[in-house]
Amino acid sequence: MSQKNRTNIAGTSPYEPIIGFSRAVRIGSHVHVSGTGPVGADDLDAAEQTDQCLPLIAAALKNAGSSIEHVYRTRIFLTHREDWERVGRVHGKFFSLIRPSATMVVVKELLDPRWRVEIEADALIPQS
Repeated sequence: MSQKNRTNIAGTSPYEPIIGFSRAVRIGSHVHVSGTGPVGADDLDAAEQTDQCLPLIAAALKNAGSSIEHVYRTRIFLTHREDWERVGRVHGKFFSLIRPSATMVVVKELLDPRWRVEIEADALIPQS
């Protein structure tokens, strides 16, 4: 694949330069948003952390030429199984109309041990 079809989208995570990743990568008409943690909402509850992650994802999508309305897949990583419904309700607030395919997985912990949720998303670029 030609690199001219690829655009890296930077975000605001302090981890991006350390790990060497982009908030999102646009390849052709697809945008892949990296795992997005609740940076800045580290000590809040799972629902509030989710409400921090999804606008960060929306901003990355906008910078790549897409939007939340064009998301077709999300992956949600939880550190506490009991948070699934609270996190799911916030996810539903953003995605209830488009209903992307979604996966919710319980993991032992995330990069920052205070994080209870991290979310990835994939979206299309709408055709003009």
